Amino acid sequence: MKVSLNWLKEFVELPADVAALSELLTKAGVEVEGIETRGCTIAKVVVAQILESVPHPNADRLSVCKVAEGGAEPRQIVCGAKNYKVGDKVPLALPGAVMPGDFTIKVGKLRGVESQGMMCSAKELGLAEEAEGLLLLPADSVVGTPLTELFPAETVLDVEVTPNRPDLLCHLGMAREIATLLGKPLHIPEAIRATAGTGSQPTAEITLEAPDACPFYSARRIRGVKVGPSPAWLRAKLESIGIRSINNIVDVTNYVMLELGQPLHAFDLAKLQGGIRVRRAAEGEAFLALDGKTYPLAPRHLVIADQQRAVAIAGVMGGEESGVTEATSDLLLESAYFAPAGIRRTSRELGLSSDSSYRFERGIDLAGVLPASARAVQLILEVAGGEAEPVVSAAGSCVVEEAIVPFRLERCHAVLGAAVPGEQVDRILTGFGLTKAANGWRVPSFRPDLTREIDLIEEIARVIGIEAVPAREQTRFTASSPADQRHDQAMRLRRRLAAPGLGFHEARSLTLISEKAAASFPVGEVRRVRNPLNEDQVVLRPSLIPGLLESLTRNLRAGVRDLRLFELGRIFRADAREERTGLALLLSGAAAPASWRDSKPRPADFFDLKGVLSALALDGVTFEPTTHPALALAVELRRGEAVVGLAGQLTPARARELDATAPVLVAEIDLDLFEAAPPMGRFVELPKFPAVTRDIALLAPADVAHGRIEAVLRGANEPLLVEVELFDVFTDPTGQRIPADQKSVAYALTYRSTGRTLTAEEVAEAHQRLKERLKAELPVSFRE
Repeated sequence: MKVSLNWLKEFVELPADVAALSELLTKAGVEVEGIETRGCTIAKVVVAQILESVPHPNADRLSVCKVAEGGAEPRQIVCGAKNYKVGDKVPLALPGAVMPGDFTIKVGKLRGVESQGMMCSAKELGLAEEAEGLLLLPADSVVGTPLTELFPAETVLDVEVTPNRPDLLCHLGMAREIATLLGKPLHIPEAIRATAGTGSQPTAEITLEAPDACPFYSARRIRGVKVGPSPAWLRAKLESIGIRSINNIVDVTNYVMLELGQPLHAFDLAKLQGGIRVRRAAEGEAFLALDGKTYPLAPRHLVIADQQRAVAIAGVMGGEESGVTEATSDLLLESAYFAPAGIRRTSRELGLSSDSSYRFERGIDLAGVLPASARAVQLILEVAGGEAEPVVSAAGSCVVEEAIVPFRLERCHAVLGAAVPGEQVDRILTGFGLTKAANGWRVPSFRPDLTREIDLIEEIARVIGIEAVPAREQTRFTASSPADQRHDQAMRLRRRLAAPGLGFHEARSLTLISEKAAASFPVGEVRRVRNPLNEDQVVLRPSLIPGLLESLTRNLRAGVRDLRLFELGRIFRADAREERTGLALLLSGAAAPASWRDSKPRPADFFDLKGVLSALALDGVTFEPTTHPALALAVELRRGEAVVGLAGQLTPARARELDATAPVLVAEIDLDLFEAAPPMGRFVELPKFPAVTRDIALLAPADVAHGRIEAVLRGANEPLLVEVELFDVFTDPTGQRIPADQKSVAYALTYRSTGRTLTAEEVAEAHQRLKERLKAELPVSFRE
């Protein structure tokens, strides 16, 4: 939100140092993202009046104007704008004026006609972010007046307001915050005080057909207004914070919204047919909004309608057919409360956001609806004349019961660790708008975030500052928590994967993905978002693999062919364990580069992926064949009976969809199924005595996995066995050399003692014990 310091000064005395004010707000939790200087600071830009305008003789889109700027003779200006008429007053940049972008105005010819300056828009002068045509000045502006006097320099804070503080989305709310932080009084102008206690009168002309979405709606007729440009003071205030001036009526509604935080809307009363209906839209109902676009509506969208058609999308934007124009003489001024959830949903579904919807979807103050209407009527009568009806017509109720939050001073002292005087506590909470009650504090309706005692203590802490809380201990030992262990586990895996030996790069993908991405690697039921921002963010990712596959495609299209990616993050499933931590891997491209021994690089295959998984030292993991619709070769990662992951190679068809020309290998592990504490590494002495290797060849059924054989060998706990290495696998589908349903496997078993050189007899005995163990536990025979 943009906040004008000149505007704030009407409510509270500000420090001279803007940087100090910015730091004060940021420390109190109201972050100032930027400080801007606005207003016109350009010399040689003056008020000029257009005396004559004729078409350019050599250009259809240009005009040649005569303007008076206070000099002896009128100046000739070539202009491309069309939003003016003869008699209007506009800014004129004289020759020598240096415009934003270091552009100097000079006398020159445009299509053969001399131009002695430039008439300016608000954007060209740096007074607004967007502008259509020339900046039309008030009719009472004095010709020749420097524009620096009409638009003096202004300092504007760009403030990030958190969603729980809608009271800060206006200058009065921000002034209340600053006044309390500084310990200074808040000055509320008498004109605003006079609106307090404004009442309303129920009327049958307003019908609330959706009271859950709009519990209170008020309207007031104002007749005989004169619509035109706003006075200089009103334009200056709006344009100082980047709001484009439209006309005096619309500008007043924007002014009150920025002053008090209540969005308003003015209808042209002559364009309304009958009373007001606050209703749900019809299915497929089309609505032409003020931005000139037509929006298709649905019954979940709330509209303001007359007896024939919708005239506004409630809380979001008015309609073009009922908008205020220069021909308008009678108004209907709307001030209402709309439920935040409905406005948020409508704004996002239609892709239509406005300053009004921004405030409504965060929650406005129901008690401020009628005072804001009264304030707008004051200003409309001042700048546009007319006569307002004596009472406000309304439907629904705006009665608000202010909650009382219990508060104990001793509890405050205990939480803060510092004694805060009771008088200071009273001053702080009173400054924030609370009133003292018998057993606590009565919270005003504009502070819905204050619901607990701890919230009040936090408000006190924000004002006294964290530096006021004494430090009692420099440090304290705390035992490692499960969260610490999970973090250590994650960092250990990251370091191991990123090490030169494995050479993986970490990827980060969005938690929300599209339905298509989730379906590209199905893993079960998914969790969907009720109100997604767009179609690409509708599902909470059930797996990390879709994100890695998208990264693969982007890298391939950028010319990167050899990829090793991993991601470690949260995944979500529609089962008993909704949220878990996963680790996903992706390999594609060369596993070994080309060399003098092999002219072609060796592409990565499943055994490279398996080697990476083994290098992660995940305790007790075995591999079991399985099936998966996206994988041509798939294995489950098991730990005992529990499935802890999935690995495999994508089908060729799926790889082609990703533009991959090499095999694509993926794996995913559920890290929550492993103990978080990392295994302790240990150093061992280099062996002093030689090793002895013996080979063992055996016939086994084709479905007996290598991992099962290795587990039997290692499970024997033979003290002399130090290494098991598979070095040969042979099958014969014809059945001529060995049965077709069997395979021949050969292992090299390495034996060593740490205390002596082994004898042949010791090795033979150990080797025989292992053979007997294999024969006892597996259906194998030995090939001697």
